[in-house]
Amino acid sequence: MEITNGIFKAAGNIYINNKGSILRTIIYTIGHFAIAITVLMLVADVTFAVALTDAIVEPIANSVWYFILDKWWASKSKK
Repeated sequence: MEITNGIFKAAGNIYINNKGSILRTIIYTIGHFAIAITVLMLVADVTFAVALTDAIVEPIANSVWYFILDKWWASKSKK
Protein backbone atom coordinates (compact mmCIF):
# COMPACT_ATOMS: atom_id res chain seq x y z
CA MET A 1 0.00 0.00 0.00
CA GLU A 2 2.86 2.37 0.82
CA ILE A 3 4.41 1.89 -2.62
CA THR A 4 1.09 2.60 -4.31
CA ASN A 5 0.61 5.79 -2.31
CA GLY A 6 4.13 6.89 -3.21
CA ILE A 7 3.53 6.27 -6.89
CA PHE A 8 0.27 8.24 -6.86
CA LYS A 9 1.90 11.08 -4.92
CA ALA A 10 4.83 11.20 -7.37
CA ALA A 11 2.46 11.13 -10.34
CA GLY A 12 0.42 13.92 -8.78
CA ASN A 13 3.53 16.04 -8.31
CA ILE A 14 4.58 15.44 -11.90
CA TYR A 15 1.11 16.44 -13.08
CA ILE A 16 0.99 19.59 -10.95
CA ASN A 17 4.44 20.72 -12.11
CA ASN A 18 3.79 19.95 -15.80
CA LYS A 19 0.06 20.52 -16.34
CA GLY A 20 0.46 22.61 -19.49
CA SER A 21 2.96 20.29 -21.14
CA ILE A 22 0.94 17.20 -20.30
CA LEU A 23 -2.26 18.72 -21.70
CA ARG A 24 -0.50 19.81 -24.90
CA THR A 25 1.07 16.36 -25.24
CA ILE A 26 -2.32 14.65 -24.88
CA ILE A 27 -3.89 16.98 -27.45
CA TYR A 28 -0.95 16.45 -29.83
CA THR A 29 -1.22 12.67 -29.45
CA ILE A 30 -4.95 12.67 -30.17
CA GLY A 31 -4.33 14.88 -33.20
CA HIS A 32 -1.55 12.57 -34.37
CA PHE A 33 -3.87 9.56 -34.17
CA ALA A 34 -6.65 11.39 -36.05
CA ILE A 35 -4.30 12.59 -38.80
CA ALA A 36 -2.66 9.18 -39.18
CA ILE A 37 -6.03 7.42 -39.36
CA THR A 38 -7.36 9.88 -41.93
CA VAL A 39 -4.25 9.71 -44.13
CA LEU A 40 -4.15 5.92 -44.03
CA MET A 41 -7.83 5.60 -44.88
CA LEU A 42 -7.52 8.06 -47.78
CA VAL A 43 -4.13 7.10 -49.19
CA ALA A 44 -3.91 3.37 -48.45
CA ASP A 45 -7.65 2.71 -48.61
CA VAL A 46 -7.66 0.61 -45.43
CA THR A 47 -10.44 0.10 -42.91
CA PHE A 48 -10.79 2.25 -39.81
CA ALA A 49 -9.66 -0.64 -37.59
CA VAL A 50 -6.46 -1.16 -39.57
CA ALA A 51 -5.76 2.58 -39.67
CA LEU A 52 -6.37 2.90 -35.91
CA THR A 53 -4.05 0.00 -35.16
CA ASP A 54 -1.29 1.48 -37.30
CA ALA A 55 -1.81 4.97 -35.85
CA ILE A 56 -1.20 3.57 -32.37
CA VAL A 57 1.40 0.85 -33.00
CA GLU A 58 3.69 2.78 -35.37
CA PRO A 59 4.45 5.69 -32.98
CA ILE A 60 5.16 3.20 -30.19
CA ALA A 61 7.56 1.28 -32.44
CA ASN A 62 9.21 4.55 -33.49
CA SER A 63 9.61 5.54 -29.84
CA VAL A 64 11.33 2.27 -29.01
CA TRP A 65 13.59 2.66 -32.04
CA TYR A 66 14.45 6.24 -31.05
CA PHE A 67 15.24 5.18 -27.47
CA ILE A 68 17.61 2.44 -28.68
CA LEU A 69 19.23 4.81 -31.18
CA ASP A 70 19.64 7.53 -28.57
CA LYS A 71 21.20 5.13 -26.06
CA TRP A 72 23.62 3.85 -28.70
CA TRP A 73 24.42 7.40 -29.89
CA ALA A 74 25.04 8.65 -26.36
CA SER A 75 27.33 5.70 -25.63
CA LYS A 76 29.42 6.48 -28.72
CA SER A 77 29.65 10.22 -28.10
CA LYS A 78 31.06 9.75 -24.56
CA LYS A 79 34.23 8.15 -25.91
